[in-house]
Amino acid sequence: MADNVEEDSLCRIKGEDYVVLKRGDIFKAVQIQQKKKVIFEKQWFFLDNAVGQLYGSTFEIASGGILQPRKPKDTESSTDAKEAGTDNRNIVDDGKSQKLTRDDIENLKEQGLKDQEIIQQLVENSSTFSGKTKYAQDKYIKKKKKKYENTVTILKPSCRILALMYHGREPGKICHLRYDLLAQMLTLANIHAGSKVLVFETCAGLVLGSVMERMGGYGSVVQMYPGGGPVRAGVESFGFPAHFHDMLHEFPICHVNALLAGTLDTTAKDPGAASKQSGVAAEEEQKPPKAEQTEQMSSPEEIKTEEIKMEEIKMETNSGADDGYDPEKEEREKRIEAKAQEKKVKQEEKRKKLASAAALLEGRNADGLVIASRFHPCPVLMGLIKFLSPSRPFVVYSQYKEPLIECYTKLKEQGGTVNLRLADTWLRHYQVLPNRTHPVLLMSGGGGYLLSGTTVAADRSKPAGSQRAEEPAPKRLKMEEDTDG
Repeated sequence: MADNVEEDSLCRIKGEDYVVLKRGDIFKAVQIQQKKKVIFEKQWFFLDNAVGQLYGSTFEIASGGILQPRKPKDTESSTDAKEAGTDNRNIVDDGKSQKLTRDDIENLKEQGLKDQEIIQQLVENSSTFSGKTKYAQDKYIKKKKKKYENTVTILKPSCRILALMYHGREPGKICHLRYDLLAQMLTLANIHAGSKVLVFETCAGLVLGSVMERMGGYGSVVQMYPGGGPVRAGVESFGFPAHFHDMLHEFPICHVNALLAGTLDTTAKDPGAASKQSGVAAEEEQKPPKAEQTEQMSSPEEIKTEEIKMEEIKMETNSGADDGYDPEKEEREKRIEAKAQEKKVKQEEKRKKLASAAALLEGRNADGLVIASRFHPCPVLMGLIKFLSPSRPFVVYSQYKEPLIECYTKLKEQGGTVNLRLADTWLRHYQVLPNRTHPVLLMSGGGGYLLSGTTVAADRSKPAGSQRAEEPAPKRLKMEEDTDG
């Protein structure tokens, strides 16, 4: 009984939940907040009345922006009972068939008529509706519903719904990643609960949130991010519980080479200064020792300049105190001290996060790797694949095939991987209706490309001459005779 109550509560909308609004093929992710106005498809309303209702419910927008649960419609409406013609050849689309003007329709809206009643009025005042075929009548009603319908459906966020939302509204933010390719990425990378997965993506957090959703809050996810900090706008839209975020770790991609070389200092107060000291492994080999010393001396100089500034501020405040009490200077001093303290706390939190993520990566025993970014994937893949255990899958997404071809070639040359596969998918929706089943005319031209494979353990312990020692004795004797002769 308790399980049924818990399941029912998960299916109901609660305050502060993240939800997805849907009308037709349009989606929008919002958070439910009390008395907060939400604008969706040129209409504004409040989501207060949606709390306590089931996910997937459809609401009508009443006057004042109040949501009301929509009552189930009758199976047959008055528009379905209209007589239909047999031919559309004599119908001329000259814009004069509709008797109602725009002002008349606005007056109907002001009178409080619902969308179905307005559509009924449009049908009755159309001089060509009765002469259209039944298919044309259905198409006309569907078009008017899309224009005048004032309903909204509230859905629970999922990776499929959010992928449809981003691809429909802002495909550039997710590198034009389609939802079918996202599903293939999760399958090819073998994402499951209890695994340790590395994710490098610049898709507004959509791929990261999809991985977390598939893992169900069990295991660990290390987000490798470029720049100053990770982007997780899409992860917030999922509305995960608090324990989901406990398994999420972050690690800057600029520290990867230092971690592989063993020069990353996670105990430093400023991780950025430590990264400057470590640098990229390939660059360190080429740099002279003087350049390394100047880099190492940069962080203490910055610290000294900050201390000098603080001392100057204190001297100014002390001189002000001698002249007399100045409240403005005192407040300024307090603000500066508070900012300095806040900066120290943030640096300490960043250092702890860096140390915890580095501890996970140092074992080089990750169970999967997912890459989907706008950057060139080849250097990222070559660096991050070293953290995977043998016999573990990896998958790389790119909007273009040329970068993945370069990755494919380098992996073949380097070795240590098998089952390499470069593929693209073709997706087309179909309209399935009685006597009207056909492909939809508008479709996605391309959803990008996927490179997938599996890591294997490369045995590098054998010496170069071991191949000759493993040859059969008769073959070795014959080769020696040929050389003597």
